[in-house]
Amino acid sequence: MRVDIFDKINELYDKRRQIELGGGDERIDKQHEKGKWTARERIQYLLDDDTFIELNPFIEHRHDAYGMDGKTAPGEGVVTGFGKIDGRDIYLFAQDFTVYGGALGEMHAKKIAAVMDLAVKNGTPFIGLNDSGGARIQEGVSSLDGYGQVFYRNSIYSGVIPQISVIMGPCAGGAVYSPAITDFVVMVEKTSQMFITGPKVIETVTGEQISAEDLGGAGVHNRLSGNAHLKTEDEASALDAVRDLISYLPQNNKEKTPLAVVEDSDHFRPDITDKIPFDPVRPYDVRVIIDEVVDEGSFFEIHKDFAKNIVVGFARLAGRTVGLVCNQPKYMAGGLDIDSSDKAARFIRTCDSFNIPLVTFEDVTGFFPGIKQEHGGIIRHGAKILYAYSEATVPKLTVITRKAYGGAYVALNSKSIGADLVYAWPNAEIAVMGPEGAANIIFAKEIKESENPEETRQNKINEYRERFANPYVAAGLGMIDDVIDPRETRSVLIKSLDMLKNKQEDRPYKKHGNIPL
Repeated sequence: MRVDIFDKINELYDKRRQIELGGGDERIDKQHEKGKWTARERIQYLLDDDTFIELNPFIEHRHDAYGMDGKTAPGEGVVTGFGKIDGRDIYLFAQDFTVYGGALGEMHAKKIAAVMDLAVKNGTPFIGLNDSGGARIQEGVSSLDGYGQVFYRNSIYSGVIPQISVIMGPCAGGAVYSPAITDFVVMVEKTSQMFITGPKVIETVTGEQISAEDLGGAGVHNRLSGNAHLKTEDEASALDAVRDLISYLPQNNKEKTPLAVVEDSDHFRPDITDKIPFDPVRPYDVRVIIDEVVDEGSFFEIHKDFAKNIVVGFARLAGRTVGLVCNQPKYMAGGLDIDSSDKAARFIRTCDSFNIPLVTFEDVTGFFPGIKQEHGGIIRHGAKILYAYSEATVPKLTVITRKAYGGAYVALNSKSIGADLVYAWPNAEIAVMGPEGAANIIFAKEIKESENPEETRQNKINEYRERFANPYVAAGLGMIDDVIDPRETRSVLIKSLDMLKNKQEDRPYKKHGNIPL
């Protein structure tokens, strides 16, 4: 009997339809009831229309223990492939919660590993849409080996291509370690969680009772642990955020970032002096400076709710992507503590990995004092900032807006640790410590023995500020390249970045450094 070619084509489409149904209509409906999309719906929303090409849809598991015999797992519980975002190539996977809860098994992992390898070969960003209960326990150690295959690739491809993880459901156990290695983690409020051990296990082992959301929800990881970089209200917003984030990043570590078109040619900002208090002790929101200096509406903040005493994120200056690291005087007077040191160092290294120039707005009182900080390892954590800035070879610019005291001044991209250009506003105070503290130490005896100690103390504070706590002493020593008009900050930075666009910096050969983790 002759088989018509169209019979085979119809058979192909029947098989595809079966795979595209995943766990079936009932499980898809349950996914929707939870406010969650299916894996394919997420891919369709994220990518440009009609650009997705699926890979390995027909892969199947090969296990028959614990009820797996004769049971199918359409697509092996994960959809993989490539497409485009704003016309740029992207590789990705999306776990299908309707198939065995998105649990990772041997062949599930093989599909992810294969598409990751293709992403690196072609030098494109890689996105993981995670919705998995963890390892497929029916497959035993094979599933653990599968996780290892993915972790290994996350690690060796780190700094080669941008890797972005979106948590879109409950991710437990091994399912959280792959995202933790990637460059950025996005979480959806109320429907996504990350934890090593779930609430039931914790209650069994320790007796503690806690909900999944309170244990590992988006708020927890964005505010307390710092494990996530962004949180959104729903899945559409999460995928929109990924599209925005991708626009700031290069395709890989050998390329530069996309250049956006900017029509604004007037870089003078007359209003900036009205918005920044020159009184060194008054708090303000550093985002006011950011908004005045960068291209309008271009600031994309990372880790917004974690370690609020420092602000990091991407922005554009005359269309060119930059990474911003900024003290936040609104919290803890902008001082550096353990969490803010980790946050800044991680972001600095991310920018350096992908050829993104660094711009630092410095207004720092110092490293935050206290027994808890010292015992928690502030020395080790603070050293990460020093290491990250020193190691970075991208263009590095610093603007000292008010205070730059002590070791924190050195750590925040000073000339001594490799800054290309350092600028200061005329009100900047650059010193070993603030005038108040310095006067109390240097002139302690004189103040104590004077007829009017408080008046003498204030006079000595003013004397110290006039003599040492100003930008001209540092400028005279070559530690500052120029003292600039605050209103010209945007113009100066744009011209400086243009001058540094072809920067090359060689370092001694080494396998890799040993950052104080």
